[in-house]
Amino acid sequence: MPPIPTLNGPRLDPLNGASPRNLVILLHGYGADGDDLIGLANYWQRDFPHTVFVAPHAPEPCELSPFGRQWFSLEKYDPDLHRRDPKAAATAFEQMIDGAKTASLAIDQFLGAEMARLSFSFKDVAFVGFSQGTMLSLYTGLREAEAPAGILGYSGALIGAERLATEIRCRPPVCLVHGENDEMVPFASLAHAASALKAADIPTVTHARPGLGHGIDEKGLEIGREFLKSIFI
Repeated sequence: MPPIPTLNGPRLDPLNGASPRNLVILLHGYGADGDDLIGLANYWQRDFPHTVFVAPHAPEPCELSPFGRQWFSLEKYDPDLHRRDPKAAATAFEQMIDGAKTASLAIDQFLGAEMARLSFSFKDVAFVGFSQGTMLSLYTGLREAEAPAGILGYSGALIGAERLATEIRCRPPVCLVHGENDEMVPFASLAHAASALKAADIPTVTHARPGLGHGIDEKGLEIGREFLKSIFI
């Protein structure tokens, strides 16, 4: 087995030198990097003065971008086909499980180091993901030995739905937000994820955003803020 890559990325410590109480790990999307998603912390940091935000860079250079990173390959992913045919999308997500499993090892190693540095346990940690980062947040967070505080996912999908019943190890609260006009990850992915999560007795809330494409809008940021408040405050 090849060595697990060591991750790193930008972080924001608590405002005004406050004592850390919580950790939010932000997992970016395909073709981006941690510098992209750490920007979410700027919207939320004042509401969470005791929270550390950290956004690791994915371990692989993006196969389709000279600048971005990827958690695993999406070379065979066809967003046009999968938007037209949700069943094909669900099949494609199942085929990504090997990549997700490998990437989750690096995330777990990174998270373990952060928790040790801060003297935190999983109950102090929330996963927040966008797109491919949501896929990894769900895959990793539901397979931890102890439940994290929660998982917040934007514009993503559930990988490994068929294996979830046998592989799940914890049931943290989950909040998923998805644009109805998403051109990259089909909007139907929201219902697919919610159905599998609820069948596994995972407390799940979903929010559809009318007119929104593959992104996060102001309402989505508010939804995320209230979810984080519900698990941290």
